[in-house]
Amino acid sequence: MPKTPKSSPPKTARTKANRARRRQLLLALRLAVQKEKGERSERHAGIRQAPRAGKPRTRRASRR
Repeated sequence: MPKTPKSSPPKTARTKANRARRRQLLLALRLAVQKEKGERSERHAGIRQAPRAGKPRTRRASRR
């Protein structure tokens, strides 16, 4: 027998405010992580492009 759909509880001002706040916090967190990843990749790219002092680059042994 199919279930009858249940209506959702009424949306109060408090729940709306909490949802909006959570959305803003998650957005800020996502942006912060994105920015950090961008900076990190730039740092790593800078490290990779600079030649190593001393020995020339050689092939690394396989980890297996």
